[in-house]
Amino acid sequence: MTSGQATAPAPTSSSGPSSARPAGDPGSGRDAILRAARRAFTQRPYAEVTIRGIAADAGVSPSLVVKHFGRKEELFNTVADFGPAAAELFDAPLAALGRHMVVTLVNRRRELQSDPLLRVVFSLGNRDERSLLRDRFHEQVTDALTARLPGRERALRAELIAGHLLGLGATLSLHREGAGADATAGHIADLYAPALQSLIDRR
Repeated sequence: MTSGQATAPAPTSSSGPSSARPAGDPGSGRDAILRAARRAFTQRPYAEVTIRGIAADAGVSPSLVVKHFGRKEELFNTVADFGPAAAELFDAPLAALGRHMVVTLVNRRRELQSDPLLRVVFSLGNRDERSLLRDRFHEQVTDALTARLPGRERALRAELIAGHLLGLGATLSLHREGAGADATAGHIADLYAPALQSLIDRR
């Protein structure tokens, strides 16, 4: 981090203005603000990100950003929080977890018009505050999955499963109008989930 650059806050679990509102609040601009904030915080240093810039990208007023999320610190903490996505992705018995993860990921992408995990990829290779995104991803996604897996090499298998999920998100983003756009979530899972399930079941 360069000298004089503002330091980003470490993500916290404390509740803020955004915690009282459900994700996907229709017609409020909340989802547009979150998408703009994810782009901003993953592509630029924390000190260069402004509420005004996020609002302009989202097509809303700065006051609406403040209404939903409060200060920039609280908005960053929301962007850096992978916990809700991980809880939803891992909410299935181990025997069905691979398929559940694929179907959930595809459905959430289509509902939210964004990937619940992929923003961490844009922080790779950076040594500034964006490393907090990677730290939180490791804690909330990879470590949480490691704790669920049976057998040996659980941490390695969890990392590989997380990589599969990120790869799926990247592929669907790359081919937005490709064959995957027309396939049902279930059909994508038929083809993709067995590789994940083999890593889950390995003893």
